[in-house]
This record gives sequence, structure tokens and C-alpha cells, in this order.
Amino acid sequence: MYLKSIEVHGFKSFANKITFHFNNGITGIVGPNGSGKSNVADAVRWVLGEQSAKSLRGANMQDVIFSGTQMRKSLGFAYVAITLDNSDHKLPIEYEEVTVSRRVYRSGESEYMINGTSCRLRDVQELFMDTGIGKEGYSIIGQGQIDKILSGKPEERRELFDEAAGIVKFKKRKALAERDLEAERLNLSRVTDIISEIERQIGPLSKQSEVAKEYLRLKEQLKKLEVNQFLIEYEKNNQLKIEVDNKSQIVTEDFSQTQTKFENIKTEYEKLEEDLEQLGEELEVAKSCKSELQLSIEKTDGEIKVLREQVASITQNENSFQSRIDSIRVNSGNKLTELEGYRKEKQDIDEKLRGLEEKKSRSSEAILLIEDRIQEFTKEIESCNNEIFRILNENSNIKTNLQRYE
Repeated sequence: MYLKSIEVHGFKSFANKITFHFNNGITGIVGPNGSGKSNVADAVRWVLGEQSAKSLRGANMQDVIFSGTQMRKSLGFAYVAITLDNSDHKLPIEYEEVTVSRRVYRSGESEYMINGTSCRLRDVQELFMDTGIGKEGYSIIGQGQIDKILSGKPEERRELFDEAAGIVKFKKRKALAERDLEAERLNLSRVTDIISEIERQIGPLSKQSEVAKEYLRLKEQLKKLEVNQFLIEYEKNNQLKIEVDNKSQIVTEDFSQTQTKFENIKTEYEKLEEDLEQLGEELEVAKSCKSELQLSIEKTDGEIKVLREQVASITQNENSFQSRIDSIRVNSGNKLTELEGYRKEKQDIDEKLRGLEEKKSRSSEAILLIEDRIQEFTKEIESCNNEIFRILNENSNIKTNLQRYE
């Protein structure tokens, strides 16, 4: 039995899926510090069931998942699979090649598989027990582990020797059997205590049994009496039922006669109600016709009054319109004379306006020249002001120097 390959994906620094193939002989993995050489041994220890994150140089189990870099984002799981040649059937399994894999997610979920079949951690531990391949076996010697073995306690070295001798499985089975025997011994002591307690309670329980038997006898007697009472009440109720049935038959006959009379009266009432409804509809129609006629009469009277007023106003307007027509004819002649005068005035004003437009254009040119001269004068004034300020500053400096000289 030898190691054939290790497949790693997302474990610590292995962001990409990578497979290590091991041939017969010695295989070495070399590289500078920090390149991830120790992560290969950690991956083997982790897939074989290591539960301590501290042993894997981490704070918790999620630290074994690739956490990402500046160039790559983090992954959501870590996966390691180890493949062993089992042609000599050193492992207690019928396969010629055994692949044990482990996967953990950031949510904390974890799963183990043997040849693609989901299994428990205990199954993996029992598979490699007494082979030296377990997470604490002598087949994996990490940094400082030899010194730890030599300087460790005798009990720790004994576990290593037991693993090499192949008796760990039997010792664990023995410890499990001893725990089961101890549990059974405790159960037996509890059963003994219960039996002694029951023996102490036999006397009072016998008295309680006699009381219970007397209770059952009296209960049976009460049951018979209750049945007899029920039969008596049943006979009485049956007799009452016959009397009630007779009365009910008489009442039913009376009810049927009353129902027939009620149906007849109801039919007459419905007929009268229909006649009343028809008369009501005719009355509403008559009222509606009356109101419409009344409105029509009032409307006609109003229209007659309006027409009379319109005739009177038209007669008055006709006289006024004739007088207005005469005055308008007189005014029209006057307005035509005024219009001719206005036309001549407009021609004179248009000629004056053209002359003013020419003067305006000449004035605009003069204004532009004047504005240019104003700008030139403004620049000269600014330069003069600057010269004045310069002279004032020199004068101030001269006064200051005179004061300082004095």
C-alpha cells in the first residue's frame, strides 16, 4: 500500500485545482519560504480527519479555505482527496484503490467521502486505524514532531508504539466495551434499587389492590343499576314520545288547514296588490301629463310676453335707427374730407421721418467717434491717475526719509 496522488482545490494557498502524483521511490517538494510546502502535509493531515484548526496553523476551520488576493477573489469551499493503492488489501475494504476526500464550506458544513460515497469521520478513522496513516500516525512527520516525540510524555510515545504495533483498534474497542460494561453495571445497580423499592411497596400495594377490587365490584354493580335506570327512563320517554307523536299529528293537520287558508289569502292579497300597483302607475302618468301641460302653458305665456316686448322695442328701434342713418350719412361726408387731409399730413410726416432717419444715422456715426475718443480719454485719465499715485508714493517716501533724517 502506497500513496498514489493528492488532489487539492481551494485549500489554503491552492486556489486552482492541482493534483500531486507520487510514483515509486522518493518524491520531494521544494521551494522558497512561504511557497506553501507545509500546506501539502497539512492537506494530508486535514483529509485524514484533523479537527484542530490550531494544528493546521489557523484560528478556525474556515481559515483553511482560500481567502483570496488582490488579483483573485476568495473561494467558498476547500476540497482535498487522497488516493491510496490497496492492492495488498492492507486497508479493510474490498477496493483495489481507495480515495478518501473531505470538503468544507464557509457556512461550516463538512462532509467526508470514501470512493465517492458519503461517510462519517469515525468511518475514516476506523479505516486507517493500525496502519500508521492516521492524522496522529507515524507516517506523517511534521516540523518539530520528532523532538515532540522524544521529549513527550511516556503515554504519548506509547500511543505511537501502539499505532506501529497495530493494536490501537483493539485497545479502542476494549475501551468502548469497558464503557459499555460500566454503563450496564450502573443500569444493573439502578434495577436492583428499583426491585428493593418495589419489594418495600408490596404490602401497601396489596391493600391498595383489595381496595381496587372492591372498587371494581361496586363499579360493576353501579353499572348494572345505571343500565336498569336507563331502561326505565327509556320506557317513560318512549311513552312520552307516543303521546307527543299523537299531538304532533293533530297539530300537523291543523297546520295544513291553516296553511291552505294562508295560501288563499296570500293569492288574493297579491292580486289586490297588483291592481293597486297598476292604479298607482296610471296615477303617476296622469300627474306627469298634468305637470307637463302646466309647464307648457307657463312657457307659452312667457314667450308671448317676450314677443310683445320685442315688438315694442323693434318699433322704437326702427325710428331711432332711421335718425341714426341720417346722422351717419352726414358724418360720413365729413370723415371723407378729414381722411384726405390726413393722407396729405401723412405724406409730409413720412418725408420728415426719412430726413430724421438720415440725421439719426449720421448722429450714430458721430456717437461712435465720440465713444472712441471717450475711451482714449479714459485710458489717459487712468494713466494720469497711476502717475499721480506714483508721485504721491514718492512724496510720501520722501517725507518719511526727511523725518527719519531729522
